[in-house]
Amino acid sequence: MIRLSSLLKGRVAASALALGLAVSACATAPEVGPAAVPDSAAGPFLSQRAGATTLAPVRDDWWRLYDDPLLDALVLQALDANNEIEAAVANLRAVRASLGEARAARLPSTQVSGAGSYGRVAATTVPGSNGEPLDETETYDVGLDVAYEIDLFGRVGSTIAAARADADAAAAALDVIRVSVAAETARAYAEICSANVQIGVAEQTIQLQSRTLELTESLLSAGSGTGLDVARARSAVAGSQAALPPLRAQKDAAVFRLATLIGVAPREVPATVLDCAAPPRVSQPIPVGDGAALLARRPDVRQAERQLAAASARVDVATASLYPSISLGGSVGATATDLSDLGDDGALRFSVGPLIQWSFPNVAVARSRIAAAGAGAEGALARFDQTVLVALQETETALSAYGHALDRMQALTVSRDEAARASRLAHARFEAGADSFLTVLDAERTLAQAEAALAQAEAQVSDLQIQLFKALAGSWTPPEVD
Repeated sequence: MIRLSSLLKGRVAASALALGLAVSACATAPEVGPAAVPDSAAGPFLSQRAGATTLAPVRDDWWRLYDDPLLDALVLQALDANNEIEAAVANLRAVRASLGEARAARLPSTQVSGAGSYGRVAATTVPGSNGEPLDETETYDVGLDVAYEIDLFGRVGSTIAAARADADAAAAALDVIRVSVAAETARAYAEICSANVQIGVAEQTIQLQSRTLELTESLLSAGSGTGLDVARARSAVAGSQAALPPLRAQKDAAVFRLATLIGVAPREVPATVLDCAAPPRVSQPIPVGDGAALLARRPDVRQAERQLAAASARVDVATASLYPSISLGGSVGATATDLSDLGDDGALRFSVGPLIQWSFPNVAVARSRIAAAGAGAEGALARFDQTVLVALQETETALSAYGHALDRMQALTVSRDEAARASRLAHARFEAGADSFLTVLDAERTLAQAEAALAQAEAQVSDLQIQLFKALAGSWTPPEVD
């Protein structure tokens, strides 16, 4: 009888397995190809310019290329104290905890139980009792149940793979924020310094125009000038003074943004930052590497690839739900009517054996769930492809803009130098009586515009350098998050 019973149980399990395979054939998982980077994206960048950039590998601590200790301290403080980074670190810990929970499915599950009860059963439910009331009894039970799921169909393994990919994606998301925080900190610092330079240029222009105003007023008092010349000189001074408030507001906005990035109140920004005299500038060609290195380094590309891996694993999880769940388990315990009897041999109970749990699937529902998981994976693949293209677009755009900004700054430097020369000549000719005062005012206005344009161009070059570093995604990584 025992052998016949075992044989019947084996046939039942085999039949269940065969039925599961038959049902799964009606709802197979869609194929989603692996993420692949196009070969054309691996070579040198189209917008790379000799003299401005080099094929050398990108530095992770790119801000140290500026050789500015103050900038270095600000970036490191931001990476340590920024609230967005702290939130991303906490999220990474939460996702890793979920991974640990998924991995625990590989281990046997245990349950310890203990119970006590007091009562009496209805006599009418006990044969032979003749309706006479039964004795009231106490019952005590303690036990230990152990179960281990045999992952024949990959549900547990696929769940772990999805959770692991989620954790990798969360780590990449943290790196995305680190790249952004480092770049935006450097940008805010550069904007403060650039605003100081532009404010200084405006103030120098006002001083020059004020001296010219004093000269015209003196000439008018001496009887050799005109009221028209004085009015024109005053207009020029007022026009230059009007340029100061927007520049000061721009500086204030950069200071407040920097404070948020480094995790302090605005009044706690160091005075040395507020007084910086020149924007940071890299005096050597910027190392940019090539497309292959860029895509391997960019954390948003890595995040998209890991999200694709998680979505693909969830297709396998949905497919595995079509099959029965097989567990090996056992239970041992004791049941007695008195606490002191729980240790007796007669109170001992135990059971061992496999357990097959399977709810016959609704094929239409199963197909819908697998199709939904497959569509999610296809969407993740499309997002990965788009992320690769956006990474290339951002880098090529930053390279192009930086190169053209250098050309513009060079041309504006020549323009400023020639405007300064023309202003000196106009003053000399006016003092010698060879030209009218209108010529002097026109030369000063041209010089002021050239000085302001050059200061703006220098600020733009500094900003575009940082945009390029951000696109290249070099990022210092601190010790591993626990």
